[in-house]
Amino acid sequence: MHLGYAVPRTGLPAPVSFRRWVEAALRGAKRRKPAELAIRLVDADEGRALNRDYRGKDYATNVLSFPAELPPGVALPLIGDLAICAPVVLREATEQGKLARDHWAHLTVHGVLHLLGYDHIEDSEAEAMEALETRILAGLGIADPYA
Repeated sequence: MHLGYAVPRTGLPAPVSFRRWVEAALRGAKRRKPAELAIRLVDADEGRALNRDYRGKDYATNVLSFPAELPPGVALPLIGDLAICAPVVLREATEQGKLARDHWAHLTVHGVLHLLGYDHIEDSEAEAMEALETRILAGLGIADPYA
């Protein structure tokens, strides 16, 4: 896992926490092969630009997932990149009455699952993904984020 900061590190989880959450998501999804990903912690301006440019939505969102699209025949463990918008994560945690650390963990797990192909467009997919997230987070001692 590669972790990059486009925001001050003060008040953000330590790299070891992100590694722990990524590993929990990979284990929970039963990923047995090696996996490599990058996480970039961004501010609201960069989060908004990324969301606008890649999803056509002109606002900063909490986490964006960019699955790796490797050419045929290229066998690398790269699964993709995550962009997590620090101010959005902190605002949502406050609004939802959650510990910031728990919300960071949830969004990291959520993003990693997207990189592995999980989605929540269809109701059945959303239920399966949310149930898996809840199980993974419970293993980390974090309450159901959807309750």
